[in-house]
Amino acid sequence: MLAAGLLCLAPAALAAEAGGLPLPRFVSLRSDEVNLRAGPGQRYPIDWIYSRKDLPVEVIAEFETWRKIRDWQGTEGWVHQSMLSGRRMMVVIGGQRTLRTGDSDGADTLALVEPGVLGRLLQCPRNRDFCRVEINQVQGWFKRDEIWGVYKGEWIE
Repeated sequence: MLAAGLLCLAPAALAAEAGGLPLPRFVSLRSDEVNLRAGPGQRYPIDWIYSRKDLPVEVIAEFETWRKIRDWQGTEGWVHQSMLSGRRMMVVIGGQRTLRTGDSDGADTLALVEPGVLGRLLQCPRNRDFCRVEINQVQGWFKRDEIWGVYKGEWIE
C-alpha cells in the first residue's frame, strides 16, 4: 500500500523526501554545449542545444540523474546533472539596464547593459532590492527585478 502511494508522487517530491537539494533552485550550465531533452533519459529526443556556458537555469524537477530545467525565456526540458553547475549566474532581462556603483537608485552609473547579457551573481543582501554582480570583470549593482537568476526575497551572502 505504501509503495503504491510513493509511485504517485512526482519525481520532485521524491527528491525532496530523499533529502535532496531544494526545488526549485537556480544553477547554471557547465558547458558550451548542453542538450535539452524531451524527457529524463538519453532515449528521449533532443529538443534544443544550448551553446552558452554559465547560462542561469532553474531546476524545477528531478528524476534520478536528470534535472528538468527552465530558462529565462520559459523553455523547459531535461538535462543530465553533470551538465549543471552550482555557480550562481544571472541574465539581464527587460530593456537596457543601469549597472550602478552601489545598491541604491541614486548610485552612479557604471554601464548601460543590454538584455541577455550574462553575469555572475555575487551577493543579494537580505531585505534589499539590489544584487551585486560581476560582468566582464566589472562589479556593480542591479535591482533584483532587472535580472533573472535569483528569487524574490532570496538572500545570497
